[in-house]
Amino acid sequence: MHLRANRFVWALLLTLALLGPAAAAPPPLYGYEVVHAYPHDPKAFTEGLFYKDGFLYESTGLEGQSSVRKVKLETGEVVQASNLVGGDFGEGIIDWQGELIGLTWKSQTGFVADLASFTPQRHFSYPGEGWALTRNDTEIFMSDGTPSLRVLDPATLKEKRRIRVTFDGRPVGNINELEWVKGEIFANVWQTDRIVRIDPASGEIKGVIDLGGLLQTQGPLKGSVDVLNGIAYDAAGDRLFVTGKLWPWLFEIRLKPK
Repeated sequence: MHLRANRFVWALLLTLALLGPAAAAPPPLYGYEVVHAYPHDPKAFTEGLFYKDGFLYESTGLEGQSSVRKVKLETGEVVQASNLVGGDFGEGIIDWQGELIGLTWKSQTGFVADLASFTPQRHFSYPGEGWALTRNDTEIFMSDGTPSLRVLDPATLKEKRRIRVTFDGRPVGNINELEWVKGEIFANVWQTDRIVRIDPASGEIKGVIDLGGLLQTQGPLKGSVDVLNGIAYDAAGDRLFVTGKLWPWLFEIRLKPK
């Protein structure tokens, strides 16, 4: 499952070269401009992230250390937190009608809690692994590390259908943290510095965002960090936020065509 940081984009370019002049045009490639860097808990093994009413909601992973948190954007202060019971490895989260819905990695069990208090309310099950969640106004989207995104019914949390994520007809795996942004699904590709922009109707990749060097914009790193993971979008303010596992910073970025 491990990929080198540049392998994903090189694989796309190699595919085009092998197919010759009849191949489809590559999806647009974007770089970034850092609008602001906010403090982020360097002990947070970030799995899920979303923005709501001026706060970030974040889930963290690792067995026995997983939690859900409400975080002040400007300072990174954790104002509310709850550990997952049973030592499960926490994964993606979303909000839905006053509830917090979350996944666990390998236990094939998700949880529903009260969004205001984080008080657990019930559990639900799914086959396979749970990686990430996002939502629009009518459906929930779930990644499981494969090239398929599951579409869940918000009322029952049962799977309705799947979306196959592809580039030029070829499946793209390791789809991780998700965020709904202006009618597209933005997704981290695990073990890379890339975010892909997915058409939810067709599953086709419509753009690739290269975030290489993002952490280094704040100077030399102190301590160890893990991979890029975590996307949140403030629709009212049109602000895009990204971070990573054990990163000391959360970034507001603006996309720039490359």
